[in-house]
Amino acid sequence: MTLYLHRAERTDLLADAMGDVLAVPLADPFAEELVVVPAKGVERWLSQRLAHRLGTAPGRGDGVCAGVRFATPRSLVATVLGLADDDPWAADAMVWPLLAVLDASLDESWCEPVARHLGHFDTDAEAELRQGRRYAVAARLSRLFAAYAVQRPAVLADWSRGQDTDGRGARVDDDLSWQPELWRRLTDRIDAPPPSVRHAETLTQLRDRPESLDLPSRLSLFGHTRLPVTEIELLSGLADHRDVHLWLPHPSNVLWDRLATAGIGAGDRADDTSHQEADHPLLATLGRDSRELQLSLADASATDHHLPSPTVPDTLLGWLQHDLHSNTVASRGRRLRADDRSVRVHACHGAARQVDVLREVLLGMLDADPTLEPRDILVMCPDIETYAPLISARFGLGDLRSDGHPAHRLRVQLADRSLIQTNPLLGVASQLLDIAGSRATASQLLDLAQTEPVRRRFRFTDDDLDTITGWVRESGVRWAFDQDHRVPYGLAAYPQNTWRFGIDRVLAGVTMSDDAHAWISTTLPLDDVGSTRIELAGRFAEYIDRLQAATKRLEGTRPLTDWLDALRAGIDQLTRVVPDDNWQLSQVHREFAEVTADAGALAETPLRLPDVRALLSTHLAGRPSRASFRTGTLTICTMVPMRSVPHRVVCLLGLDDGVFPRFGLADGDDLLARTPITGERDVRSEDRQLLLDAILAATDSLVITYTGANEYSGQRRPPAVPLGELLDVLDRTTETNVRDAVLIKHPLQPFDRKNLEAGRLGTPGPFTYD
Repeated sequence: MTLYLHRAERTDLLADAMGDVLAVPLADPFAEELVVVPAKGVERWLSQRLAHRLGTAPGRGDGVCAGVRFATPRSLVATVLGLADDDPWAADAMVWPLLAVLDASLDESWCEPVARHLGHFDTDAEAELRQGRRYAVAARLSRLFAAYAVQRPAVLADWSRGQDTDGRGARVDDDLSWQPELWRRLTDRIDAPPPSVRHAETLTQLRDRPESLDLPSRLSLFGHTRLPVTEIELLSGLADHRDVHLWLPHPSNVLWDRLATAGIGAGDRADDTSHQEADHPLLATLGRDSRELQLSLADASATDHHLPSPTVPDTLLGWLQHDLHSNTVASRGRRLRADDRSVRVHACHGAARQVDVLREVLLGMLDADPTLEPRDILVMCPDIETYAPLISARFGLGDLRSDGHPAHRLRVQLADRSLIQTNPLLGVASQLLDIAGSRATASQLLDLAQTEPVRRRFRFTDDDLDTITGWVRESGVRWAFDQDHRVPYGLAAYPQNTWRFGIDRVLAGVTMSDDAHAWISTTLPLDDVGSTRIELAGRFAEYIDRLQAATKRLEGTRPLTDWLDALRAGIDQLTRVVPDDNWQLSQVHREFAEVTADAGALAETPLRLPDVRALLSTHLAGRPSRASFRTGTLTICTMVPMRSVPHRVVCLLGLDDGVFPRFGLADGDDLLARTPITGERDVRSEDRQLLLDAILAATDSLVITYTGANEYSGQRRPPAVPLGELLDVLDRTTETNVRDAVLIKHPLQPFDRKNLEAGRLGTPGPFTYD
């Protein structure tokens, strides 16, 4: 059997070629094809693409993608390693035994740096702050150990043998000398072979007993731009007795061939000279991940095949893609036409204006080309949570009003949202954790009262909330539930401006007016609490009382199960959902059950409130789902899941300086970051590769927006460095500079007259559709 390497500049070519391979049936008619994809969005697109190749009638695309099982790289590795249950060495599972090891080792001399960081020797107020880092530190260390196991397994193998090296033969730096001993203590606690031992045993099994694995005789990996060394070794082992097809998007076959003959091998990243083989500047600055993947695969015995590049259009975008494919910059004979809008970069005043500009651009494209549909457009954003509410306010409101902006008739699908944003009950749980242990400010409690489940429980209408906000302002509520709540701040003697103080004024105002100047103890009745608002005053007081009781249950040090029970009780007391939204409650119970299952027998480990916050914030972070992509609507997602999937129009929203690429300061405890090796993950290089993949995925137009001016002062801001590099390259792609034509600087306001002047902002007619 063989390891096959299929390469192409576009993933649609790879998908069609894979369809031809899968069209040849396996020997076992009941066996499923196994296809490993890097993200859910790619899975959805690939299944739809294969449906036009598999089982089709001659000359028609009426097939079906059946008998194909899609998997993630993690699930494939779990299958190969024989992990029927959860992997005990996965980061999420490792954190709990690691937390127990840390608790048991803080008094030992080797663990002194960690103990000092966690405030183990402190007794003042600083101790409480530092001790609240326990879970966050354990989670961060578990992620580091999991990365070591996958990206540089020699590190953990040496540590298990008692050799404190960095996996390259050098000794671990003195400030990290506690990590090898911590790992050895962890391996003693977990009743399972360490990752390095398990990996070696699996490679032996693949060589000697290949039939022991429940895998088909042919499997494919599609769309990867980076593979760690352990996965490459497993794939090579699988290829000894099975056909393994790697379908790799690579920007330039010319660069691949040049690197293949240059004699550059994998090693320390500081010594890597592969970028010198790239003549095109973007291949040198943005394509590190794809170059390093080739270097990592050099030792694997594989049959290499390149699929010819498609003909690119005679536009600025087509010229750029041609130069990338050819690994050259050729400007001779190229002049930008006046109607060429294949590449547009829009400099705006802040995030809100970027969304405004994007919707006008998309409407213009849809209006100019009747064949263009929303499903042909992909919008990717590095920070989806920042832009999601702005997008929701500017798109897809056609059901609410028919006389608004034309963009409201566009159906939009937001993907990769965090669970606290998509499930209101989990959002309430997150806000409860924020309020507990905080000062319980007026804005925090009013924001919680605005959420839909809380409004439904206490029957708050918009008018009710406006009235309550007025009461809070007039009664002088600022922070703290009552005097006892102010004890940690040394202000227990001052009841004024607490919630109890304000509620007493509101309830006293129900029975008398402050015009009478009649005090009840220290309470002055609040005026303007009319007889028609008596019930609202009672519901408001009940809300504050229940919230205070819920936050009191979220105090102290207790086991994980008690924390989750307290959160469930708080959600039950403060929220209500209609029958159609019962899925929200089911998801809450399911997510909490998963957290408990990850902890296993260590769920009784005592935790503090900051530990629970760190735990749930990680567990409820954004995760892509297959159903969010390729639904026929305009898809807006992060830059990871759909980055290499071809679309006629690719839009990159929010490529601001300081946001893209991700500003990743190296973790001081990360051994790999000190002396990185070829093929190891680097988030900034990963983001740069994302931009390169997006440029190559656009078949008709590429649209980029960024904050080019401060929305308050108007001061100009530079583009992100990779975007600046793209603009520089575009100037070299034609005989004359094109930056002035490509870069559109928009005014601050959407009603500025420049938006109405034909040709002023890069369009033949007025820019705005408002």
